[in-house]
Amino acid sequence: MTNDKSFYGLFVGLVTLDLIYLADSAPRNNQKIVAADYTVAAGGPATNAAVTFSYLGNQAQVLGVVGFHPMTQLIRQDLANYKVAIADLDSSTTTAPPVSSIIVTQATGERAVVSINAVKNQISDAYIPANILQNVDIVLIDGHQMAVGSAIAQMAKAKNIPVAIDGGSWKPGFEQILPFVDYAVCSANFYPPNCYTTEEVFAYLHAFGIPHIAITHGEKPIQYLSCDQTGAIVVPRVQAVDTLGAGDIFHGAFCNYILRESFNDALAQAANTAADSCQFFGTRRWIDSE
Repeated sequence: MTNDKSFYGLFVGLVTLDLIYLADSAPRNNQKIVAADYTVAAGGPATNAAVTFSYLGNQAQVLGVVGFHPMTQLIRQDLANYKVAIADLDSSTTTAPPVSSIIVTQATGERAVVSINAVKNQISDAYIPANILQNVDIVLIDGHQMAVGSAIAQMAKAKNIPVAIDGGSWKPGFEQILPFVDYAVCSANFYPPNCYTTEEVFAYLHAFGIPHIAITHGEKPIQYLSCDQTGAIVVPRVQAVDTLGAGDIFHGAFCNYILRESFNDALAQAANTAADSCQFFGTRRWIDSE
């Protein structure tokens, strides 16, 4: 898929290796199950968003930790297949990359995930490559490399490069990034400290001066606050085969469309892309089906 104009996006955060299984259900204690299908792909919110952004006709680079463990060859090959460049924050590490094991329930498309994320692999902002923001049109930060994300957000703000966050869940340190954010696109599971309702989340983010805020609710309408205007956007209804990565794909598509359209239209188009991806197993087959 291509657009008339190609943009350059930098996606900051988590890089994992995802082992994805399709099964009747997740196993109970002491139960062994046989999967109906499986796939292996690079994963993480920023990484899947970068793949989507690239697929939609742009140039994408992931800024995260990959390293030099044998398993990273699977990550590198997958991202090369989808034309995503890697800016490795620690290319010399021989530590195994974070691995996510995911079981997708065949009947509902719901997923169960076991992952270590980047909790053991936090990198100082001193490792950010020079000129990383050269020619960049938009930055997405997923919060999994908080020190790096905070520094990049400030650097981008100084260069008038729009900054979006993937607020999948609240992570300590996000408050350092929020003053520099243009687009906060969060899930219904994103609850900052002392926030217990959607209204409180909107108020918390708005207090940082973020001009455009959206909260997704799965198949339910997206709520948004944009330049003091509130509203809701209906999400397409599909027969979901797999919801894994739908939020990541939404964010990658949003980064593409917000460079071309209004906030509301970008949210609607991103919802269409994410809904389409849910009709396929895994995080790549929706692309490969084209």
